[in-house]
Amino acid sequence: MSLGLETAQQEWTESHRRLEGEARDPARYEALMQGFEAITAELRRRVGHTFTLAELAAAYGDAERWSRDAVAASGAPAGWARSLALVEGAAFHAYARGAVDYAP
Repeated sequence: MSLGLETAQQEWTESHRRLEGEARDPARYEALMQGFEAITAELRRRVGHTFTLAELAAAYGDAERWSRDAVAASGAPAGWARSLALVEGAAFHAYARGAVDYAP
C-alpha cells in the first residue's frame, strides 16, 4: 500500500469515527448525514461501482474541488461548510468498503 493511500485511509477512518461521535446530537447528525449522502452519491457518479482503493484515493485528492458543490446542491442546512472535511472523509471511508481490493 502506498504511503498516500495509507494516509488517506487514516484520514477517512478518523472522519468516520468523528461522524459517529456526532450521533449524540440527533439534529446535528442528521444535518451531517445530508452532506455525507450527497458526497456518496457524487462518488457513485465519479468513481462508479467497480473501483480500487488507489482509484478512490485519486478521487479523494480532487474531492475538495467537487464535494463543496455536491453538498451545496443537496440543500444542506446553513453552516454545512464548516463540517465539509468531516463528511467528505466519512463518505470516502464508507465508500472504500466497496473497493475490489478492500481488506478490513
